Amino acid sequence: MGLLYIGEPLGWEKAKRHADRVRDLGITQFLRIWSNLKDRQGDELLWGDEVEYMVISLDNEEKNAKLSLRQTEILEKLSSIVSDISSGCAEEVSVPKFHPEYGRYMLESTPGSPYTGSISDLLSVECNMRYRRTLARNYLKPNEIPMTFTSFPRLGVPGVFTEPYFDPKDAVSSHSLFLPEEITNTHVRFPTLTANIRIRRGSKVAINLPLFIDEKVPRPFIDPTIPWDRSVYKEDPEAKNGAALPDHIYMDAMGFGMGCCCLQLTFQACNVDEARRMYDALTPVGPILLALSAASPIWRGYLADVDCRWNVIAGSVDDRTEEERGLKPLKENRFRIPKSRYDSVDLYLSKDWINRPEYNDNDVPYDEGIYNRLTKDNGLDDLLAKHISHLFIRDPIVIFQETVCQDDEASSDHFENLQSTNWQTLRFKPPPPNSLIGWRVEFRSMEVQMTDFENAAFSVFVVLLSRAILSFNLNFYIPISKVDENMHRAQVRDAVRSRTFYFRKNVLPPGHSSPTASTASSGNSSPVDPSDCGGALRRKETKLRNCFPALQRPVNGEHRGPVEDEYEEMSMDQIMNGKCGAFPGLLGLVNAYVDTLDVDQNSIQKINKYLDVIKRRSNGTLQTPAAWIRNFVRSHPAYKFDSVVSQEINYDLMVAVDDIERGVRREPTLLPEDYNGGANDQGSIGL
Repeated sequence: MGLLYIGEPLGWEKAKRHADRVRDLGITQFLRIWSNLKDRQGDELLWGDEVEYMVISLDNEEKNAKLSLRQTEILEKLSSIVSDISSGCAEEVSVPKFHPEYGRYMLESTPGSPYTGSISDLLSVECNMRYRRTLARNYLKPNEIPMTFTSFPRLGVPGVFTEPYFDPKDAVSSHSLFLPEEITNTHVRFPTLTANIRIRRGSKVAINLPLFIDEKVPRPFIDPTIPWDRSVYKEDPEAKNGAALPDHIYMDAMGFGMGCCCLQLTFQACNVDEARRMYDALTPVGPILLALSAASPIWRGYLADVDCRWNVIAGSVDDRTEEERGLKPLKENRFRIPKSRYDSVDLYLSKDWINRPEYNDNDVPYDEGIYNRLTKDNGLDDLLAKHISHLFIRDPIVIFQETVCQDDEASSDHFENLQSTNWQTLRFKPPPPNSLIGWRVEFRSMEVQMTDFENAAFSVFVVLLSRAILSFNLNFYIPISKVDENMHRAQVRDAVRSRTFYFRKNVLPPGHSSPTASTASSGNSSPVDPSDCGGALRRKETKLRNCFPALQRPVNGEHRGPVEDEYEEMSMDQIMNGKCGAFPGLLGLVNAYVDTLDVDQNSIQKINKYLDVIKRRSNGTLQTPAAWIRNFVRSHPAYKFDSVVSQEINYDLMVAVDDIERGVRREPTLLPEDYNGGANDQGSIGL
């Protein structure tokens, strides 16, 4: 959520007076970074994950699972740790870091220090994640659980869903009908962000998810939990006047989206060009892994006909006015903006020759003044200039009085004000000024999984895929409009099995039929080429690395047909596991890359353990968390087939998920049969 300043945040009326100044100085700060660091080379692979938890309080007598709003107290305890707490890890693990998040029931954790490219670091991820969960658990009350659960099923349901209870009638910043003010982190940035989004938009946010229509759902469905006649705030009639749609689940506050938990990964690249290359290659992968990690089928106490959080978060921070949304002609605003500031990537960035102009096929608004300043005045290339000037069509939503004037040589706060509030499936991250950190890429689309094992599996897969992309010079480009379409398909119910997705047919470099036959690398560190029968087999890599040369344009040129011939619709199984005799599949590419590593058999088995769960989820032999959760609800004895997730069902679901994570409960349709969780090292939760 960005750096938490100590200072006075400006309300929207004051903040908007400084918007142009913040944008102007933000570009000045970016240009200074660019001038100083555009030629930076040779940064090693450093990477890390961010895992978000929600703290659940279990009331056994009332059979109620509630959100514990003790974030501040818990973080204070965790920040005072001076000695390690054993989690049963064989490897030495540095003390992790815990951070606040939007919801007062949320904790964010990161490793104590970045992972390197060593195989041992790669294979320590699950242990590190379990260590963090154990650490958090030790600083909770006996009836509290740190859960990696994407969306709390009964957030915003009338009644008691927080501990302690607060009435939503005092929701000053959001004016929500459902969420109390106290659900939001108490730092002034968060309520200011919430209020300023609402005020700039001109109304409350309006999120409508299609309801899962079960056997006994009345049609049309008009939500009886919405207080249709309430009139405490002037915005309250919005639901009655069309903001709440029939047959949909209506949500009206930022907390419904920013109160979700996710799994994110950040990689340091060798240089800016490699960062741009990786950003582009992972862009089409974002929707695929959103669908594979789907884990949120319940919203405000109802089963939804979607499985993912993405559109909820996009709607929760959608500060676009009616003019910007295209509902009215432009008069007060400068741009019609097709998407929320939280959405999928809009532009490819790489200058590589394989990035055809036709791939950026969406009409993307950008600030021409900023674009001209970047290109004509400072020599930036067209693609990066459009990316930055597109981000900067947004207004800075939260400005602190103390940061309006600052040293542009020592700070990038104004740039980050806009950069960090454009939440997309990937984020291209310049180095902070005066730091040792290089150019980075953040992968942001995945839903958090219920177990550390699953979160580690997705992390290991993405890390290895990123190395395969660079090592083999893979080409995943498809038109951005098709990536957007994939984002929509990824969120529908059971998308992994029921939907196809656009993906590139031939991802290998020109003239290569096998990923290990790539000539991308050179020297002694090149991948093994099995066709090299002359005895000059190349040495295998001993670790994951950065600094791969870009793919050279073919000497004799390359025939390029219509872009439409480069991609097709594939099933999830085909994209991940391959098509016989044609597409190798993302897992096939990862396995080919692993074959180029000097890895012992024990490490290979551990890697395969993670890749196997991705494979089985892709081919449908393991369920997504969303499918398992939906089936749990529909098979519960108290379920009435009316799409309502009652207090009792929710309680039993939370207990079951915690039991699964700890290895107490086995669910072979969700996890491999030999999964035993942290049962041996986490101990009892004291119930």
